[in-house]
Amino acid sequence: MQTITFIGNGNMGLSIAQGLKEKYNIEVVGREMSKLDAFEKALEVKIDKYLLKDFDMSEKTILLCVKPANVEEVSKLLKGKAEVIFSVLAGTPVEKLKKHFKTKAVVRTMPNLAASVKASMTTLTGDVKFRKKAEELLGAVGTTLWLNTEKEIDIATALAGSGPAYLALIAEALADGAVKQGLKREDAMAAMRGLFAGFGILIQEVHPALLKDGVMSPGGTTAAGYAALEEGNVRASCMDAIEEAYERAKTL
Repeated sequence: MQTITFIGNGNMGLSIAQGLKEKYNIEVVGREMSKLDAFEKALEVKIDKYLLKDFDMSEKTILLCVKPANVEEVSKLLKGKAEVIFSVLAGTPVEKLKKHFKTKAVVRTMPNLAASVKASMTTLTGDVKFRKKAEELLGAVGTTLWLNTEKEIDIATALAGSGPAYLALIAEALADGAVKQGLKREDAMAAMRGLFAGFGILIQEVHPALLKDGVMSPGGTTAAGYAALEEGNVRASCMDAIEEAYERAKTL
């Protein structure tokens, strides 16, 4: 099996590794062996573990999973020239990565935490000659979408990358609303999970506006609830969330 080298051992790296571990050999590079041991334990497969200082990445396929603020520091600890770096760093341009890391090519990727269950929506951009390899690699953890510009991937990061947090907020709020009206917590959570499971399938085939219209009968319960959402500016707040996250991505 091909080996994928993870530089960084945080939550995103672990999520991607969970999706890749059946198809690839995994090696992980980090600052502390204790954290690498914890990564291996959470992954539940044997991995090769290396400390960051003087790690030789010559001709390797790298998945860069460090914090954007640590790019310069981490790059100084490495040696050798990578075959390709697949970066999951939000808002970090290809030009900056090529400036600090020795590599033949860079592809920016933006998976989300659903990578751990092979259901990530991952956006990609960068050196086109590695597009197929990027789609194959990240396709192992879900769906991929190649974009033509870095501006587009920064916008998509605000949507697909950060989106699980937004949906989690909505899921929690809906369940809390049901509890407030008298439904038991465990029943509210079960109903919410069933809702999201079914909706996730429907939204693949049906436009959101048509889904809404199909549920909302005149003067009915859905119409009443929907009006409350509009009154609370939920639509505008969602659009504002994308804008704010995109603006933040540009400053990282």
